[in-house]
Amino acid sequence: MTTTETPGRGTDTPVRGAAPVHVDHKHLRNRGVSKRDRWFPYALVAPASIMELLVHIVPMLLGLWIAMISLNQLSIGNWTRAPFVGIQNFITGLDPAGAIGSQFYGALGRTFLFTVIVVALAWSMGMFAAVLLTSKVRGRAFLRTLFLVPFALPSYVGIIAWAFMFNQRDGVINRILVDDLGLLSERPFWLLGGNAFWVTVIVTVWQFWPFAFLMLLAALQNIPLEVYEAAAMDGASLWKQFTTITLPMISHANTVLLLVLSLWIFNQFNVPYVLFGPASPPEATLISPLIYEQSFNNWNFGVGGAMSVLLLVALLVASAFYIRLVMPKGKSIDA
Repeated sequence: MTTTETPGRGTDTPVRGAAPVHVDHKHLRNRGVSKRDRWFPYALVAPASIMELLVHIVPMLLGLWIAMISLNQLSIGNWTRAPFVGIQNFITGLDPAGAIGSQFYGALGRTFLFTVIVVALAWSMGMFAAVLLTSKVRGRAFLRTLFLVPFALPSYVGIIAWAFMFNQRDGVINRILVDDLGLLSERPFWLLGGNAFWVTVIVTVWQFWPFAFLMLLAALQNIPLEVYEAAAMDGASLWKQFTTITLPMISHANTVLLLVLSLWIFNQFNVPYVLFGPASPPEATLISPLIYEQSFNNWNFGVGGAMSVLLLVALLVASAFYIRLVMPKGKSIDA
């Protein structure tokens, strides 16, 4: 009499006349899973991981190192042997009594005000346009295309066009206000002094409001029309429908939109750089152009690196606080 081992049973079952059979349970578990199959998912993720390492992680670590050394025009030729100064660059950047520290705090407050104004205007214009195009208005396809032109246009091309329009001598803005309408007696300098800040606001709003419009339009199209019809039958006004139906039902989209817009606009560099060049007017200097000015105009890379690290920490803290504030504990944005 011989016995055979049946997979899945704890005892051997005698079978009369059967040949002995050996079953490898480990082989059964790993059947069909080759070494290539086990490593294939990691191979798919590897290119993105390497690019993330090279594009983000390594520059962040390098920036942190630069923030702790005295890197200037004298030591940049052999930057690996630049003197280590620890947190001295951070102290210089945060000292309100110093020239650099006073510039930093001024630019930080100005950037915060700039972000609040631009986000509020961009969101308001995007919401108005999205609500308009979700209604039965004629020419919706044309208006949708027209509204997205600033977002589709290369940013540098649009900003250069605005710089020409705000030119003091030949710009179309002064031509309309002074020559055609006669609202002003003389041609103001829009790209100098206090006017430069508001020009930066106008150009940035023009550049970013189509993104807000696109996000909000997508969110509004997911709201069932039956909800509005039921509210209208109950006598709810348009404003009541907007505040009690529209805003609550797109709250998650608003959370993401406001966070992304705030981060983009707080870090804004392209608009002031193209409008004003390497050095912005003092009344319009934002935090990112100030970091560029300290690093590449003044050759003070250590202080510029310290400001960059401080900016990164401030944005991380603000983002975490915002997400914790608007999202209840235990929930996620996708919930």
